[in-house]
Amino acid sequence: MELRRLDEADAEELARAVIESLAHLKPWAPWAANGYDVETARTFLREAAEAWESGTAFPHAITVGGAIVGVVTAMRRAQDLVEIGYWLHAEHTGRGHATAAAAELVEFAFALDGVRRVQIWHDEANAASSGVPRRLGFTEVGRRTPAREPAIGRRVGVDVVWELRREDARSRGR
Repeated sequence: MELRRLDEADAEELARAVIESLAHLKPWAPWAANGYDVETARTFLREAAEAWESGTAFPHAITVGGAIVGVVTAMRRAQDLVEIGYWLHAEHTGRGHATAAAAELVEFAFALDGVRRVQIWHDEANAASSGVPRRLGFTEVGRRTPAREPAIGRRVGVDVVWELRREDARSRGR
């Protein structure tokens, strides 16, 4: 598994990975609820490039053998806080790719100026996603009902919030 910055040339490959995984993603990802196509991927990639330039979000392709199998993003939520989000192609779950990708983005996030906390949020019903922050030494710090993401599919609409603080990461050797 390797990470690399996404670019506009990835539109078709990204769209293919999402489309092949829609049944897997729709229950958890509101952005996948209405389907996905190459134009949607192009729009996402344009917005991703703008976010990199503005320093607000840093989407990375998760690749295996050079092929895109998912995306992991570090999103600047406050001067001292970055949130990490991720998704994987249905055929690549359960292999440690999300954990490895998130671990790399934790290091990336703590290298950003002023970042002292990294969070991962997932729906309470998504037990598989809870394994990532657990394995990386995050601590559950709350449960929230976000207005921006309705309960759809298997989502119950309650997000579990996990956090890793810079000082805790250092004490664990990260």
